[in-house]
Amino acid sequence: MDRNEAYSLLCEYTKSESLIKHALAVEQAMRSYAQKFGEDENKWAIVGLLHDFDYEKHPTQAEHPYAGAEILKQKGYPEDVIKAILSHATYTGVERDTLMAKTLFAVDELCGFILACAYVMPDKKISSLTVKSVKKKLKDKAFAKGVNRDDIYTSVNDLGIDLDEHIQFLIQSLNNIADKLGV
Repeated sequence: MDRNEAYSLLCEYTKSESLIKHALAVEQAMRSYAQKFGEDENKWAIVGLLHDFDYEKHPTQAEHPYAGAEILKQKGYPEDVIKAILSHATYTGVERDTLMAKTLFAVDELCGFILACAYVMPDKKISSLTVKSVKKKLKDKAFAKGVNRDDIYTSVNDLGIDLDEHIQFLIQSLNNIADKLGV
């Protein structure tokens, strides 16, 4: 799998700047966790990059991520990549039975949430975030209402990691590409 081809596929289906930034954030988070876990960085990063590539054109639960999975299958992507992408949406019923799939689920919602937290900081910098500030926003149900908090808590339990450490790890990881994310 080639990262440039994957990025081209993302851009072919996704025009929204915010969705592209989300894909880049999840790509970075997956790459960082692959490094931490001693896994295939390229594969994990591509899973993160492409997990929502079909969402803009196929936003319903009946279509996403099924349409994307079919496109990836036709393009010859590995089955474990497709399964991990299918499993990131809880409503698909696809079991998250690999470390890669569990990690994607654990970083997806939280990356979006961390970006939202950075956008409301006075300086709009991810480097200004702390675990405490992110957790405070997690408790505020009115903030980033679309983020499923239950999925965040479930995913860290499934992955067997501490929420505070996970938040800190993602802040540091995303800070490495802050310029690309605009934060």
